[in-house]
Amino acid sequence: MFQRILVANRGEIALRIIRACREMGIQTVAVFSEADRGADYLRLANEAYCIGPAAASNSYLMINRIISAAEVGNVQAIHPGYGFLAENEHFAEVCRSCNIEFIGPPHEAMAKLGDKVTAKEIAKAAKVELVPGSDGLVTSEQEAMAIASKIGYPILIKATAGGGGKGMRVAHNDITLKAGLKQAAMEAEKAFNNAGVYLEKYIENPRHVEVQVLADQHGNVVHLWERDCSTQRRHQKLIEESPAPNFPAKTREELCNAAVRLVKAAKYTNAGTVEFIVDKENKFYFIEVNARIQVEHPVSEQVTGIDLIQQQIRVAAGEVLPFKQKQIPCMGHAIEVRINAEDPDNDFRGCPGKITKLRIPGGHGVRFDSHVYEGYSIPPYYDSMVGKLIVHKPTRTEAIACMLRCLDEMVLEGVKTTIPLLKKVLSHSAFVEGKMDTTFVEQHLMSR
Repeated sequence: MFQRILVANRGEIALRIIRACREMGIQTVAVFSEADRGADYLRLANEAYCIGPAAASNSYLMINRIISAAEVGNVQAIHPGYGFLAENEHFAEVCRSCNIEFIGPPHEAMAKLGDKVTAKEIAKAAKVELVPGSDGLVTSEQEAMAIASKIGYPILIKATAGGGGKGMRVAHNDITLKAGLKQAAMEAEKAFNNAGVYLEKYIENPRHVEVQVLADQHGNVVHLWERDCSTQRRHQKLIEESPAPNFPAKTREELCNAAVRLVKAAKYTNAGTVEFIVDKENKFYFIEVNARIQVEHPVSEQVTGIDLIQQQIRVAAGEVLPFKQKQIPCMGHAIEVRINAEDPDNDFRGCPGKITKLRIPGGHGVRFDSHVYEGYSIPPYYDSMVGKLIVHKPTRTEAIACMLRCLDEMVLEGVKTTIPLLKKVLSHSAFVEGKMDTTFVEQHLMSR
């Protein structure tokens, strides 16, 4: 087992990793930008090094500075968390070339799955259903229109690199297809330095369901059941839950087994998430693999009782998974809401600033993953997430009631947040009945 680990991230996930390491008796080295100097969670690390100015491009994305901190800190491994360099195969390769273990998948598997076209080829070989679309990258308007004519509109244009809704457009005819190709390619080039795009049949009003997987270096792969992430706004997740509501048992079993097959085919190890869209007939299609720990991993932890961060570390250290698939339970129902410092009434504009008052809810089955505190100043340079509120109850009905109680109990003053919107979502009859899809928020709440 590792004696010292560097945490190549900030905020909530950095604190989450530090806590997991402390429980395992592992020392930690934190890194921070000038904007995060003095952050309270840094005191829980054994050492902390400044790696640059506020901008992520000059600090948290600087591979050479992170490696230098790792060497000075004499660590055996680096945990990247999520975001920043977490899915950067070059970073993973550099870590291992410097004899520092990267707590994540092999860079070869990461490279394959990070490219959506290659990932689809692996899925196809593993007999995982794909959305009808182009066989690879689309390089001309003529080719795109020929594909659209074959599979029918509407068509989804997607960037082969990256995610988060960037480089994505929906086309309903030849005119919008031509315009969308240019717009998506330009956006993808700017965001990911890769202008490649491909086409898929646009599945209207789908659900977004993903499967948490764990794979060790000895050929063992298990799933930790599924999460429903359909409650989104512009492809950005707001609420996640496990298990998925109103999901047939047979579909659930087939979905989870498909995820395991794909991960085995990719020779993937460590934690990862296989994402699917599900149509109105509960037919599912592979989207992509997130080759890292997810923001919403706590809901899987709550229903299974498994600490995913600790398992990531153990797998990276070469240990065998301590459980078989049949030993992984799915107990009760867990819901997570992302509380962001954003103004939902002003196009979700970010609201950095000082938290003047903070009261965190509690009670049985309540968990709040966050690095903020009363008096903390949210910087304008990074993601706007303030924290993740998670509840776990025997039933979904009880979980919703508990979450609403917690959001009513929570006090966070000084900045605008998404708490009022989250209350509206959780109170809406369609959500309560489990009738959400990825258009739910825009259709039912954003026009009001």
